[in-house]
Amino acid sequence: MLAATDGARPLRILMVDDHEMVLHGIRAMLTHHQDAVQIVGTATTLDDAFALVRREQPDIVLSDVRLGKDSGLDLCRRIKQAHPSIHVVFLTVYDDEQYLYQALRAEASGYILKRVDGAELVARLQQVADGEIVIDGSLAGRVALSAARLSAGEFWPGAHLGLTQRESEVLSLLVASHSNKAVAAKLVVSEDTVKTHIRSLYRKLEVSDRGGAIAVALREGLFA
Repeated sequence: MLAATDGARPLRILMVDDHEMVLHGIRAMLTHHQDAVQIVGTATTLDDAFALVRREQPDIVLSDVRLGKDSGLDLCRRIKQAHPSIHVVFLTVYDDEQYLYQALRAEASGYILKRVDGAELVARLQQVADGEIVIDGSLAGRVALSAARLSAGEFWPGAHLGLTQRESEVLSLLVASHSNKAVAAKLVVSEDTVKTHIRSLYRKLEVSDRGGAIAVALREGLFA
């Protein structure tokens, strides 16, 4: 059992996940570490979570990246805007560096995969409370490789915004005023595939249309 360090009070944790069974499982896992962490509330939706944050003022919000129709990334942004001292840590099954990049852009303090055990989770939360940024070990290596590629000029435009290489290729063609049909022909894929990539890059760039995506690309200097 991990205890709070130096006689400090337990960390006050608010848990957010759209699956009640997951919340019960995490709570059960953390009951073995009550000297180190205290669960002050659980929520399954963004609005309920934010209301609890205002009321409980936890030290750390432990949230999934996806919350059904809601987004844990949106929750993180709202929390950091209204309560900058509250840490947000993502606990998720999504082993995807693109989600990680978006989480860090949203000012999250951690990104941990749900295969973690109770003792390790508590240790990571204590690191966050001490001001560290924690990243699951399986993703940390990929992030380091990405950084090495970036410094070597081997990365693609938009990677720092969470875009995949193919999404970056699609965006570059949108900037060049290609239609969906022309993009599909250039990349030798179907128009449906192009539409899927476009929807994804809209979500990641936080825009709703082609003009917005092009504006972000130009503002960020992604393409000459």
